[in-house]
Amino acid sequence: MMGSKGFTRKIQVFLAIASCLLVVLFTSVSSIAQSPPTLQVATEPTFPPFEMQDQATGDLIGFDIDLMKAIGEAAELNIEFISLPFDGIIPALQSNTVDAAISGMTITAERAQTISFSRPYFKAGLAIAVQNDNTDIQSFEDLEGKRIAVQIGTTGAQQASTIEGATVSSFDSASLALQELINGKVDAVVNDGPVTLYAIKEAGLQGVKVVGELVTEEYYGIALPKDSPYIDDINNAIELLIQNGGYRAVYQTWFAGEPPELPLVPPSLETEQVITFDWGKLFANLVQGSTITLLLTALSFGFGLIGGTAVAIALISPYKPLRLLCRIYVDFFRGTPMLVQLFMIYFGLPGLFRELGLDFSFDRFPAAVLALSLNVAAYLAEIMRGGIESIDKGQWEACQSLGMSPLQTLQDVIFPQALRRMLPPLGNEFITLVKDTSLVAVIGFEELFRQGQLMVATTYRAFEIYLAVAFMYLILTTLSSFAFKWLEARMNPLQRPKKALKT
Repeated sequence: MMGSKGFTRKIQVFLAIASCLLVVLFTSVSSIAQSPPTLQVATEPTFPPFEMQDQATGDLIGFDIDLMKAIGEAAELNIEFISLPFDGIIPALQSNTVDAAISGMTITAERAQTISFSRPYFKAGLAIAVQNDNTDIQSFEDLEGKRIAVQIGTTGAQQASTIEGATVSSFDSASLALQELINGKVDAVVNDGPVTLYAIKEAGLQGVKVVGELVTEEYYGIALPKDSPYIDDINNAIELLIQNGGYRAVYQTWFAGEPPELPLVPPSLETEQVITFDWGKLFANLVQGSTITLLLTALSFGFGLIGGTAVAIALISPYKPLRLLCRIYVDFFRGTPMLVQLFMIYFGLPGLFRELGLDFSFDRFPAAVLALSLNVAAYLAEIMRGGIESIDKGQWEACQSLGMSPLQTLQDVIFPQALRRMLPPLGNEFITLVKDTSLVAVIGFEELFRQGQLMVATTYRAFEIYLAVAFMYLILTTLSSFAFKWLEARMNPLQRPKKALKT
C-alpha cells in the first residue's frame, strides 16, 4: 500500500512540473508572437539637427531620430538605429542589409528607381553658404566658375555638378565641406538649408553666412527597399502623427514656427526619369582615378624613401638625442591612423595657424602627398634600419681597418647588401601604399576610390562599380608586385651567371 501511494505521489509531482513547464513555454511563445517586429533603420549621425550624437551621452538625437521613434510607437514597431555613411545607405537598402533609412534624404526620381520612399515628412531646400566678406555670390548663377564644396551623394552635389565651369569638391559630411569653406579652400558650400543654418548657429561658425532664401524646394522621405512590407505602416503612422499633433510637437522641439504643409506625393515624383549606366564613362573615370593614385603613390613613396633613409641613419647614429627624436617620430606615425594624420594636416594645421593670426592653408594635393610621405617614411625607416643592422658587424670593422670612413662604409659596402634584403618588405610597403591612397578621398581628392564613390552616388550601381574599382586596384598592385620581383632578380648576383650561361 505504501509503495503504491509513493508511486502515485511521484506521478502527481511529475504531472505538476510538466504542467508548469507547459505554461511557461506557452507564455513565452505567446510573448514572442505578440512582440512587435524590429525595424533596423540606417542613419548618418553627422547631419545636425536631423541626426547627430549627444556630446554628453553619445546617444543619437535629432529631428529624424525623434520622428522615427514616434513613427515606431504609432506603427507598433521596435526601432533599432544603425549608423552608416550617407553614400552607403542606398546600397544597404538595395541589398536589404537594413529595413529603412532616415537621414535627411531628399526624394528624387533617380533614387525612386532603385528604392522606395514614404510620403514626405519634411520640407527643405538647398542653400548657399559663403564667407561673410563675400558679396559676389547671391544665387546659383553666381557660382559659375567658382570652387564649391558639397557632401557626396546629396542633391546639393548633383545641383553643383550642373553649374558651368565650377570646380566641385566632394566630402563625406556637411561639416567637412563647411570646414573647407572656413579654411578658404572654396568659394561656397551648397547644402541643405536647415542643416547649414543650424551648423552656423549652434557650432558658432565664425565668418560664414547663408545668402538669399532656399534656392530649391525639396522634400525628405523615409527610404525603404523596393516592395518593402513596412511602407504602408510607416505612411499610416506619419499621417496619424500629423493628425494628432505628434508631428507638430517633434517639429517644434527642433525648429521655430509651425510645420509646413506636406503633400502626399512630392513634385519630384510627378514625372518619371530613367537612369542610364554609361560603362564608357565608368572606365574613363577609373582610368583617370588610377593615374592620380599612381602619381600619389610614386611621389609619396619617393619622398618617404628619402625621409626614411635619413631617419634610419639617425636611428643607428651614436647621438642619443637624435635617436630619441626620430624614435618619437616613428612611433607617432606608426601608432596613429593615417586618416587622423590626414585630418590633422589638411584641416587641423590651417585652423591652428588661423588662430595664431597667420593666413595659411594646404591645397589637397600637397596635403595628401605630405601626409602619405610622413606616414610611409616611418615604416620605411624601420625596414631600412633592420636591413642595415642585419649586415654582420665584422664588415664595419674590416672597412674601418682599411681606413674607410663610416659614410664610405655605409655607402659602398653595407647599403648595397642591405638593399637586396630590404627589397621584399619595400615592395610590400609600396603595394600597401597603393591601397592606402584611397584614404585621401576623405579630403575630397578624386583618386581611384573616390571616382567610384562619385559614380555610385549618381547611378546607385554599387556592386558593379566597386567591383570595377577593386579590379583596377588589383591591376595596380599586381603590376607593382611584378616590378619589384624583377628588381629583386636583377639585383641578385647569384642569378646573373645563370642568365649569362643561357645566352
